[in-house]
Amino acid sequence: MASIVPVILSGGMGTRLWPVSRSDRPKQFGRLVGEATLLQQTALRLELLDARDPIVVCNAAHGETVQRQLAGVGVTPRAVLLEPEGRNTAPAVAAAAYFLREHGDAEQVLLILPADHIILDRPAFAEAVQVAAAAALDGYLATFGIVPDHAETGYGYLKRGTGEGGVFAVERFVEKPDLATAERYVASGEYLWNSGMFAFTVNVFLEELERLQPVMARRVGEAVSAARARQAFLELDAAAFSGCPSDSIDYAVMEQTRRAVLVPLDAGWSDMGSWSAVAALQSPDRAGNTTRGDVLLHDCRNSHFHSSGRLVAGIGVQDHIVVETPDAVLVVHRDHAQDVKGLVDRLGQMGRVELRRSAADDDDAC
Repeated sequence: MASIVPVILSGGMGTRLWPVSRSDRPKQFGRLVGEATLLQQTALRLELLDARDPIVVCNAAHGETVQRQLAGVGVTPRAVLLEPEGRNTAPAVAAAAYFLREHGDAEQVLLILPADHIILDRPAFAEAVQVAAAAALDGYLATFGIVPDHAETGYGYLKRGTGEGGVFAVERFVEKPDLATAERYVASGEYLWNSGMFAFTVNVFLEELERLQPVMARRVGEAVSAARARQAFLELDAAAFSGCPSDSIDYAVMEQTRRAVLVPLDAGWSDMGSWSAVAALQSPDRAGNTTRGDVLLHDCRNSHFHSSGRLVAGIGVQDHIVVETPDAVLVVHRDHAQDVKGLVDRLGQMGRVELRRSAADDDDAC
């Protein structure tokens, strides 16, 4: 079997986890759950796989942070590809694929992993990866479908078709549904959450990308060919990359190809996409509260409190999320956790400095 080359996508901004996640230091570099950062946990997850050192694709401003955090857990990336600007996941994956093809590794299996996911059951994850890698070597583009444990409106869904050996056809890609629709999906047993993780060979992915998205493929190929090496980094050519269409790998390739398959994954997965997701990964007290940091509560129920430094005290709070950082405090009802992104958009329109990195933050904060 060809070896697996992990590709860690570290370009997201994590807007729904503001004010801990900032544009200058997004959530993947923070310790939201556990003692390691999300990026570090993603890299350590590879220990059970027959995988090479990862390729990391990230914003040019984050390269040194990536290198420093991976070194902190004993991981040396094969390459760190620096994007001059974010163009979504399809160009990021394409950059890694063209990089490998230029280095004679076109038959390798790429394992695409966002840097901000949590997976609690590593053996189950490793087993699913081997199933997906085998499908990739058979010429398929595999996506991982998360077996849902509740009706979630914050994720897209995959409708599972026929299959065998743990590999199924993707009958349908579905956008984020409303609650009633999500409940029907989960009750049917036919739908899985769309994880945003993939496995395919370099050659098969690039064949489909060049067929379906020729402009994107050409621009990314040019950006890799003209890339400039700087210390441990490879800076993608800005002129070529800026002319690349911005699109997700789902829209650009997976929803259009006839080679898509899905591998179910039941491994305690979360994309850490909201404060509700963060709270769900922590053990609640008898009143349903979860906390991180210096927190003191009295008569509170079903709430999440996060302190980045100062004491946060709550009295009589119910069904809310409270997040403290040195320069901003977020208070939001749990039912509106997904709406934090809209608030962050407003901060950007207002030119507020709180959108970026807090002056009191450091690389190990959160």
